Amino acid sequence: MLSFKITKLDIFQSYFFGEVEFRSDKFKVNVQNQRRGKVLKLPFPIDTKKEKVVVRFTGPNELFVEDYIPLMGESEWLEIDSDEITYFLADNQDKLDTIEIMLD
Repeated sequence: MLSFKITKLDIFQSYFFGEVEFRSDKFKVNVQNQRRGKVLKLPFPIDTKKEKVVVRFTGPNELFVEDYIPLMGESEWLEIDSDEITYFLADNQDKLDTIEIMLD
């Protein structure tokens, strides 16, 4: 599992943009609806044979939202395109602190 700590997540017109930490590295994160389909792109290469992975945003008091999203390779940012996650963030963006990506 990859675990990203959300350090900043702001809402813009129809998407969320911010910053996450993975180990000691900082990356930009972009979360938006599925206008190009469900998409997950990571800011670094990973070795997995999985074509789809579970992406889960979590927070205190067992609050979470997750979606099963196709892994589409690399980007300079962490990119997540998911209607379920985007709509949940619209009501709960300040209540979530971690993004987990299940690779196993």
